[in-house]
Amino acid sequence: MGEKISGTTFTRSDHARYRAKIRHCLDTLEAMLDAGVFVEEEWRTGLEIELDLVTPDMRPFHGNQEVLERIADPAYQTELGKFTIELNVEPRRIDGQSLDQLEAALRRNLNRARDRAGDVGADIVMVGTLPTLPAPPAGRGWFTESDRYAALDEAVMSSRREDITLRIGGREPLTLTMDSIVAEAACTSTQLHLQVRPERYAAYWNAAQLLAGPQLATAANSPFLFGHHLQAETRVETFLQSTDTRSPELRNQGVRPRVFFGDHWITSIFDLFEENVRYFPALLPVSSEEDPAAVFAGGGTPSLAELRLHNGTIYRWNRPIYDVQDGQPHLRVENRVLPAGPSVVDTLANAAFFYGLVVDLVTDERPLWSRMSFDAARENFESAARDGITARMYWPGTGEVGVDELVLRTLLPMAAKGLERLGVDDAVGGRFLDIIEARARLGRNGATWQVATVEAYEARRHDRKGALHRMMRDYVEAMHSNEPVHTWPVP
Repeated sequence: MGEKISGTTFTRSDHARYRAKIRHCLDTLEAMLDAGVFVEEEWRTGLEIELDLVTPDMRPFHGNQEVLERIADPAYQTELGKFTIELNVEPRRIDGQSLDQLEAALRRNLNRARDRAGDVGADIVMVGTLPTLPAPPAGRGWFTESDRYAALDEAVMSSRREDITLRIGGREPLTLTMDSIVAEAACTSTQLHLQVRPERYAAYWNAAQLLAGPQLATAANSPFLFGHHLQAETRVETFLQSTDTRSPELRNQGVRPRVFFGDHWITSIFDLFEENVRYFPALLPVSSEEDPAAVFAGGGTPSLAELRLHNGTIYRWNRPIYDVQDGQPHLRVENRVLPAGPSVVDTLANAAFFYGLVVDLVTDERPLWSRMSFDAARENFESAARDGITARMYWPGTGEVGVDELVLRTLLPMAAKGLERLGVDDAVGGRFLDIIEARARLGRNGATWQVATVEAYEARRHDRKGALHRMMRDYVEAMHSNEPVHTWPVP
């Protein structure tokens, strides 16, 4: 959401010009794919982590601009909420000791940022939804001051023509009406990038979609929202509903939401971009002066600015990325399934699990997704968001199975083979996969720890607000110790 734009309102001619430009971009992308001009190098990874800012008493700290000024590092950027920021980690190869090195670099970076945030009375937390967030106020008081966020809010709310009512089920169902997309600010995630070759893109995307359910179930970390105990990964439903441009009538007609799992397995990355253009109207119709076809015909690399901006307002859980680095175009899968946290070592364990699995799956002579309906993959994802590590889901050759059994018997051996294929040192890969194994064996992840800890404090006669604040103090201390969440004590 962070790309800068100017202005918050658009004319009918802006929309008409943008539609023409984005189709021009799509035609140019097709020509580039046909010409084979993309970088062929595979298995480079990048990482984005969205972070919450809190006060010493664990309330949200509404001062991200002040914190960013202190951090003074372009790798950190604003997010929608004044109490959130994002860290972008430089791409690197996945091999050898690289995951260990990434863990060490990330810890150093976050420790430095935490020190700078502390200068203004803030701390940094990695969590899927901040449990101590109160219900949001009316208007845009929580919004970071930015034309992009204001324009996005205006576009979503104008498309709906009515307020947003969150309706989220769970142990303590939540119904809350808002006059903006402000609840999206409650959602903080970890985004894993994987650079792949164009001809293999469809296989990687299909594999990532297949894995979304078990991936989310093992890493769920968002059980509380606005004081309510809801789903293991409440962030999924919150994000979907808080950015939904559809009226009830359009939902009833089957119009697709902008937070989109997908409809079918694909055969090319072009399928995804073409589907974006065909189904999703522009929210931010900002047109550039570039003629992408002319740039490409002249031997240059077009930015495809309109196509990229449009893609940035469609929130697929596995999103296609076109990007240009050092004048060369490349393609990435952006995996957006995971919540932030709980700790850096947990984050790297989640990454190792995903990268190992996806690489192993694409080398299968008979792809696993060819033996499974797309609807089953979507249902696995929904089950994971609802039930987390206790979910049951369908898996080819196994049928319905608990996540613990699926991870222990099937997925961990596959992930180990994939990491070996990537060239990751056995000791490095084994250390991170051992964390996933322990979560599955013990039935413990961030969501279960949060719930157990709040229940323990409530059993000592603390009210919900007090229990959540005490739990978050424990969470922050354990997070910064960098111990994996399955080892965190429950008070």
